[in-house]
Amino acid sequence: MGVEKGTRDSDIEREEDLDEEPGEVIESAPPLKVGEERELGNSGIKKKLLKRGLGWETPEFNDEVTVHYVGTLLDGTKFDSTRDRDSSVIMKLGQGEVVAGLDHGIITMKKGERALFTLPPELGFGVAGRDVVPTNSFVRYEVELVSWIKVVDVSKDGGIIKKIVEKGDKHERPGDLDEVLVKYQVALADGTIVAKTLEEGIEFYVKDGHLCPALPKATMTMKRGEKVKLVVQPQYAFGQEGKDASDAICPVPPNSTLYIDLELTSFKPVIDVTGDAKVFKKILKEGEGSLVANEGATVTISYTARLEDGTVFERKGIDDGQPLQFITDEEQVIAGLDQAVATMKKGEHAILTVKPEYGFGNIETKRDLAIVPPSSILVYEVEMLDFIKEKTPWEMNNQEKIKAAERKKEEGNLLFKSGKYLRAGKKYDKAASYVGEEEIFGDDEQKLVTAMRVTCWLNKAACSLKLNDFQGAIKLCSKVRCIQESSRQMLSNLKNQIT
Repeated sequence: MGVEKGTRDSDIEREEDLDEEPGEVIESAPPLKVGEERELGNSGIKKKLLKRGLGWETPEFNDEVTVHYVGTLLDGTKFDSTRDRDSSVIMKLGQGEVVAGLDHGIITMKKGERALFTLPPELGFGVAGRDVVPTNSFVRYEVELVSWIKVVDVSKDGGIIKKIVEKGDKHERPGDLDEVLVKYQVALADGTIVAKTLEEGIEFYVKDGHLCPALPKATMTMKRGEKVKLVVQPQYAFGQEGKDASDAICPVPPNSTLYIDLELTSFKPVIDVTGDAKVFKKILKEGEGSLVANEGATVTISYTARLEDGTVFERKGIDDGQPLQFITDEEQVIAGLDQAVATMKKGEHAILTVKPEYGFGNIETKRDLAIVPPSSILVYEVEMLDFIKEKTPWEMNNQEKIKAAERKKEEGNLLFKSGKYLRAGKKYDKAASYVGEEEIFGDDEQKLVTAMRVTCWLNKAACSLKLNDFQGAIKLCSKVRCIQESSRQMLSNLKNQIT
């Protein structure tokens, strides 16, 4: 290799108007300016910024970067150059494929950035040296970061390696319950294609799995629109047994490594509404904003209700029909529909799957369009047209709070008389919250709201006893006792002042 002179400081790009690199933070220091040199922490590596890059992201160890570089001694003697070869190189960071110090420098760079790194001997060629590089020499590398591919060890054991070819949008990733739409092509090491989706892709629920164990695991790490290349070891593919041919896949020999091009086209979030896997909500269309209907809201919905076999038993607000309006948490509809609708945003479109416990139970029920057999699983396709949330205490004046508390207490009393102790308790809680201890009332109102709180707590304690929640009852009665003792003490102090 011929000996030439490398890049000089005069090659630094002049950017008087854009001399600061936003976002780059080294050991909490200010961002580097173009032409400025600084040591990277206590590593002994010095970095001089020649041209700032784009964005704010930087590669990490194990990522595959594409770079151009020119290596020189401190006197400018060139010993290596991708520029001279007119070909950039791809490196896996953290492997020291050129020299270890270069990897540590590159992880501070942004796409399109150009920088000059000065490396100490221990992070360069050390005592061994190389060709024209003398032993224990400081070396310089002028580096341009052309691009990089993020590499992720999905399984944390090297069994599923994901290379991100195209980033997805937003930040959400599918969960275990969600339904995903993916496209993929699966090949063996020799390039033989063994499986491929149709152009429109294929849908599956993540928890149910698809093709091989690696696919759902990798999919859960992806964003909408993300495209990746997977390298899947046999234990996450088809293992020692391999795979026989079927309609969807060609034969896969035992112990085969798979190479999968995978795209997550979209996914539909699925939520376990009740927390016991008996009411699921699959979101077909996201609603507006962040507010959900919640308990006590007046909601207006349209829906089509079906049995599992597709039989329609009810429609509301469809084909010019009248939509349904009701107040959530008032038992005006089946529990599954009630609780799911309370989680919906305005404009949201969802499919609900309701088990019998939250539907019509084990009794036969006649509805508008068909009879619902006992123990039926129900499927509702629902759109939230509008809702009006119940006023919160901070949106009310004192008189409105007291009236709201009275109303909720009376609703609780009616529920208690009908044996609905759990729902009655919730009403008493709601009533007490309107006149909570943190609320500010006038002297003429204080006696009334204190009595209201005490009544609600005692009534809730009665509900707890009916539900065998003895600890809950004790806790509520203790709150009442504290208030009574406080009142007696205040009365005693007042008497002492009078005498």
